[in-house]
Amino acid sequence: MKKLSLTSLIAVLFFITLFAQNQNYKCYPNCWWSGMKDPKLQLMIHGDGIANAKGGFTISYPGIKIEKVNKVENPNYIFLDLNISATAKPGLVKIRVNRESNPFDITLELKARRIGKGRNYAQGVNSSDFIYLIMPDRFSNGDESNDRVPGMRDQSLDRDTVFKRHGGDLLGVQNHLDYLYKLGVTTIWLNPVLENDMPHRTEHGYAFTDHYKIDPRLGGEKAYQDLIDAAHAKGMKIIQDAVYNHVGLYHFTVQDLPMKDWLHQWPKYTNTTYKDQTVFDPYASTRERKEMTDGWFTREMPDLNQNNPYVANFLIQNAIWSVENFGIDGWRIDTYPYNDLPFMNRCNKALVDEYPQLTLFGETWVHGVPNQSYFAQNNYDIPFKSNLQATCDFQALWGITDAMTRDFGWTDGVNNLYTTLAQDFVYKDPTRNVIFLDNHDMARFYTVVGENMDKYQSALSWLLTCRGVPQMYYGDELATTGTTSPNDGHVRLDFPGGWKNDPVNKFTIEGRTQKDQEIYQHLATLATFRRTSSALTTGKFMHFLPVNGVYVYFRYNKDQTIMVVMNTSKEEKTISMGKYAERTEGFTQYKDVLSKAMGKLADFKLGSYKTVVYELIK
Repeated sequence: MKKLSLTSLIAVLFFITLFAQNQNYKCYPNCWWSGMKDPKLQLMIHGDGIANAKGGFTISYPGIKIEKVNKVENPNYIFLDLNISATAKPGLVKIRVNRESNPFDITLELKARRIGKGRNYAQGVNSSDFIYLIMPDRFSNGDESNDRVPGMRDQSLDRDTVFKRHGGDLLGVQNHLDYLYKLGVTTIWLNPVLENDMPHRTEHGYAFTDHYKIDPRLGGEKAYQDLIDAAHAKGMKIIQDAVYNHVGLYHFTVQDLPMKDWLHQWPKYTNTTYKDQTVFDPYASTRERKEMTDGWFTREMPDLNQNNPYVANFLIQNAIWSVENFGIDGWRIDTYPYNDLPFMNRCNKALVDEYPQLTLFGETWVHGVPNQSYFAQNNYDIPFKSNLQATCDFQALWGITDAMTRDFGWTDGVNNLYTTLAQDFVYKDPTRNVIFLDNHDMARFYTVVGENMDKYQSALSWLLTCRGVPQMYYGDELATTGTTSPNDGHVRLDFPGGWKNDPVNKFTIEGRTQKDQEIYQHLATLATFRRTSSALTTGKFMHFLPVNGVYVYFRYNKDQTIMVVMNTSKEEKTISMGKYAERTEGFTQYKDVLSKAMGKLADFKLGSYKTVVYELIK
């Protein structure tokens, strides 16, 4: 081997040092696209003393210029305002850091947009879709090599506990796309997939530590892209879970704050009150309103100050980056009422400006239609006007829960469901609301109804026939039980068969109990029918006043009429068809969507807690 001269050795060591130095600085976002509607990009560069480059920062790339260099309190950050013209071509953009002794480059990749590549993305969801919510760590382990990742804070892996990681990942989801498709699912919503490098409780994903990194324990960026591409190839869609309100305590911007007001700071720790009323209450205390919106969600989830323009830009750009980079189809927005609402309007608008078909729906865990509708597009004449397209419809959930668990009364039982839906006039478009029976934070609905099969199947029939976008939680297609007492881990148990040594595999009919299969078949039959039912996916909705626990509603258009009859009482009831002549006139027969039986349209008896779904025939 030829020996290096002293001069050559010094040069090599210099370039190794320079490369290592370059690697210590990170650029957020790490790539962008030419041809975006908004030509502006605020680049955050993070690294030791980056703001101390006395010679400043320069870019010599056609079509890109630095409009402003923003220094902040912490010299480890610099924010560069870039303008990327429509003429800028894809390539590697070198940002020269002009340090006096050793200038170096930081690279930003400029890519071509997905538009024109023939891929479907940012499609949005609508009332023709059926969403399936998955917690990846608890669904299926497709790649055991990423169960533990060296260097990450949480090294737990114990399926015998409900709080530690279990090893499920994105490949595990991809491996079961056929199962989901056969179930009738059109859209997958994943609990957050971004890096959660926290010391413990990282299975749920809601404490981000890096917005530009997919958690390697789930398989990282490649596994996420592979899953999305595979889902799109099957005609399915992907919803990403957005968390704008807070981050994890070990997020790099918390461990090394760019500025003091990056977070909402308090003289002593202050938790949010979780009282959404103070946001819109005309009589609310200023202090209590601030505690609701600016208080921390938990001690380990610091509250981001979205009034800080740098924070706002960081979050909005990351949202756009996620859609363009991975090709997701919509957003579910976590803890919507706790965010700064003008910021959310700005963020929503920025996304829809770039992706007009994109769907945005927010978690609005509140009580009361006025409370919930305040946070979405509504018909109120009030000072604040939300531009959020839709909500997770907790009010409909409380309604169906009462219908299945409380006796019929003037305002109780199924009357609560009727009254809730009767208030749809407050929404700009109630058909965009996402309806559901439970989720990762709530008791399994099968448990809520006391494992009563008739009640549970009636609730599932309602879910797939009511107005709105139906969404179910993984495992609810089976006789899955679980409560949040004493903790939420018991509603986040593993899907049986998702791990190679599982004694039972409920992804297959052979592994299911009789009750499992009854529920699965009920749901799959209805979901499959729904796919091609114009009445259920895009039809109008008409319901009739509940009488003695019997609730009847119709989904209809000029081509199809579906009649749903729910008996929520403890006794068998006689259904008199004459009461519903307004919608049944001209029809003489029915086809039971679930049993496929046909018969003459006439008065009939319906058992306690039973529901029938009829397609009417002339």
